[in-house]
Amino acid sequence: MAAKPHPPLMKKHSQTDLVSRLKTRKILGVGGEDDDGEVHRSKISQMLGNEIKFAVREPVGLRIWILFSAVVFTVMAVMALAFPNQLYEVVFDQEQTATSVSIRLYGGALLSLSLIMWNGLYTAEKVIIQWTLLSEACYFAIQFLVTSITLMELGLLSSPAILLLLSRILFLTITLSYYYHLGRRPKKI
Repeated sequence: MAAKPHPPLMKKHSQTDLVSRLKTRKILGVGGEDDDGEVHRSKISQMLGNEIKFAVREPVGLRIWILFSAVVFTVMAVMALAFPNQLYEVVFDQEQTATSVSIRLYGGALLSLSLIMWNGLYTAEKVIIQWTLLSEACYFAIQFLVTSITLMELGLLSSPAILLLLSRILFLTITLSYYYHLGRRPKKI
């Protein structure tokens, strides 16, 4: 009994067959838009996700603002730690009568906040940058309230004190503006 020879196998060129390629992509679930409106080119990119959507779209000048804040916080912390009496005289326009321990503690707290600022400057994570801005905004709001109440109790409204209060309002506004813009969802392109 003679075995029938098998007909030669025809090689299917599915890469060039457009209909076959589209059917395969449809079965795999790639090539079309997903719920977020993203088009995945492969199953791997669909499973792993698109890294572009995780990239932080930073507002213009954010890093410069964080650098400015980190430098100012560090300088003020060093001044409060090294020269507490002179810092008190500049802010309240009178000599300090109490001990300088409270101003040095203030300097230590400022130094801790400046470390947060320096960390926020070098990170790429949106959450860390947001927490950095939020801690800075809380500091400015609390400092504005405490300084205002202290100045009213002492009955002092000197030019440096008013300038300090106005600068705190300005810094608070800028920081909250960056916080708001960083937290917004980016528009789809």
